[in-house]
Formats: sequence, structure tokens, C-alpha cells
Amino acid sequence: MNKGLILRDLCILRDELPLIEVDYDIKPGEVLTVMGPSGVGKSTLLAFITGTLPSVFRGMGTVILNGEDITMRPPHKRRIGILFQDDLLFPHMSVGANLAFGIPAGGSMSSRGGTIDAALVDVGLGGYSDRDPATLSGGQKARVALVRMLLSDPNALLLDEAFSRLDAELRAQVRDLVFRVAKERELPVLMVTHDAEDAKAAGGKIIELESLSKG
Repeated sequence: MNKGLILRDLCILRDELPLIEVDYDIKPGEVLTVMGPSGVGKSTLLAFITGTLPSVFRGMGTVILNGEDITMRPPHKRRIGILFQDDLLFPHMSVGANLAFGIPAGGSMSSRGGTIDAALVDVGLGGYSDRDPATLSGGQKARVALVRMLLSDPNALLLDEAFSRLDAELRAQVRDLVFRVAKERELPVLMVTHDAEDAKAAGGKIIELESLSKG
């Protein structure tokens, strides 16, 4: 089986004009960075890959994950994790309850709780299961969001300006953690960003985009 995330001849169109084009094979543990200004279509590319492309766009091409064509699969069956610049934690739930949403259905309450506790220890947040998300720092919230995504057992990871709201020190810490975990788990990573430091830290191929459509 050819592992990794293959983006074959992807083209996103709006009003039948090409907005963005990508053709690349992302190997397990590798990071592909797509850079470009706002409005060039970076997040739209991720939406096509996750199966959530808005109807005002039309996508062409093939998305292959670990040897399987997932282009037409519904979003919840693609096994692709995504991190946004906002942590998107549920404010009325504890950290542990937030993380429980990432775990596939099944298993006893105690086993699920054990899975959550172990995952928090892995990112330096042991004992935080009962904490209110409002009491967490920005870096802690980002780590909880990462853990929730990883508990869903994804086969690939997408980063949509995922570090842009963190200050410089936290940005470097969380970014290094994400890339380390992705490499350890052999997850292909597609990151879209406008930040050159993020691209440099990823250490992989960088594609710089300009809008293909004029006017």
C-alpha cells in the first residue's frame, strides 16, 4: 500500500475560473507547506480535502490517503484531522469532556477516561481532565485541541493557520510539538500559512501560491 496523502491534479474553481492548483505526494511524517496571501484559496484547498467545500466552489482532482481514493467519501469517513487557528473547545464542558468527543464510540467509561488521562500526560497536561477550558492558557488550549484531534485516530493532519494566534514563544513550542507528534505517528501533514517561520520550522517542501484567477 502506498502510504501518505496524495493530492493528484487538484484544482479549485470559482465561477469556473481556477483559484488554486496543487499536485503533490505527501509522505508519512512529511510536511507540505502551502503559503500565500489571504484570499488565494489556501483554506478552500483544505475544505476540498476534508469534503467540506462550499457550494460556491467546484473542486477537481483526486485525494488518495494510504492508497485509498477518498475524494467522494463523506467528511466523517475520511479520517483526516484538522487544526484551526481557533481551538474550538466547547466552553461549557471540562477538558476531559472535550477530549471524549475525539474518541471513537465504544469502550467502557473507565477505559475512555484512562485514554484521555494518558493523552493529556503525553502533552504535559496530566491531571487537567476536570479543568474548565476558560482557565487554560492559549498554549494549553492549543495542546488540548491537538489531543482531541489525535484521539480521533486520523491518517493525515491538516493545519489551517494553526499557530497564528499564539505569541512567539508559545508558537514555537506548540508548533514543535505538532510536528514531533506527526513524525512519531507517521502522519502526512498539509499546512497552510502566510508565516515564513512556520514554513521554515516544518522543514518540508514549500509551495508559494498566487491567485490563478484575475479580476
